[in-house]
Order: sequence, then structure tokens, then C-alpha cells
Amino acid sequence: MKLKITPIIIILFFLIIFIIFFKGLKNSNIYTPDLNLEKKIPILVYKSFENNTEIVSEKIFNKKRFYLMNIWASWCIPCREEHVFLMKLKKDQKVELIGLNYKDNITNAKKFLKELGNPYKKVFTDVDGISSISWGAYGVPESFLIYENKIIKRYIGPIKYENFIEIEKIIK
Repeated sequence: MKLKITPIIIILFFLIIFIIFFKGLKNSNIYTPDLNLEKKIPILVYKSFENNTEIVSEKIFNKKRFYLMNIWASWCIPCREEHVFLMKLKKDQKVELIGLNYKDNITNAKKFLKELGNPYKKVFTDVDGISSISWGAYGVPESFLIYENKIIKRYIGPIKYENFIEIEKIIK
């Protein structure tokens, strides 16, 4: 009798394990951040790109104006792709572009802006990456549309044509 029950127990055990793994495969573990979440901008001290002076973020952002905080680096290939759209946004007087240079060599970063053009009204450095983390950035490029000191839209990855059109609609 004991010999007949053992194979049934083994089969049930493997069947239960199979069902658990099968159900686990159907559940997505990919985290997708909320891109439309309104949250306050982080209050940080930034170092200026040009002269290394310090400024508090509260003095950078005016409440009644749109800003696009763009985290970028000269070594970032997608940053080159989105640069065309940043230059187009620069022409719009309703939005001010702020650049945060992420973990970059300052000489290379200046060469990048000289070569492609500087779309930013102000540029700050983030040598250690801590400021970018405070913004909740995953990497570069990443952009945050800001109004009244709140992040109203987040763009993970390079700004593409669709994002450019969306930003234009929001700021009009």
C-alpha cells in the first residue's frame, strides 16, 4: 500500500510546484513609474556648470512659469538624439530649460554643448549623481516638466517628437 501512495504524493508535489511557478510567470515584476504624478520639486543646492557657485533650487524655479529640468550627459547617446527637440523647445518663451549634467567630465560636457548648441537657460552639475537620485531619476536622459514648483510630467528616456508635441500642448 505504501508503494502506491508514494508516486501519487510525488506527482502531486510536482504538480503544485508547477502551478506555483506558472502563476508566478504570469505576474509582471516590472515597475513602471507614474509619469503624471504631481509632486513637489526637491529642494537642493546645485553647483553652477560655468563657475561652480552654489544656488538653492528654490531660487531657480519661479512659481508662475513652466520649466523643463533635463538630466543629461555628454557620454549619453540618447541625449544627442533628444537634443534637437530641446533646441526647438528653447525657442518657446513659455518654457525655460534647466540642465543637470550627470556624472560627466566638465570638459566633455562643455564640448557637447558647444558642438550641438546650448538649449539651457541654466546648467548645473551633478558629479556624484545624488541630485538626480533626489529627483527620482533612473538614468539619463530624463526630463521633468515643472509648473508652480511641482513636477507635472515626467519623461523617462530621450524626448521624442511625440513628447515634444505633448510639451508644446501643455505649456500653451
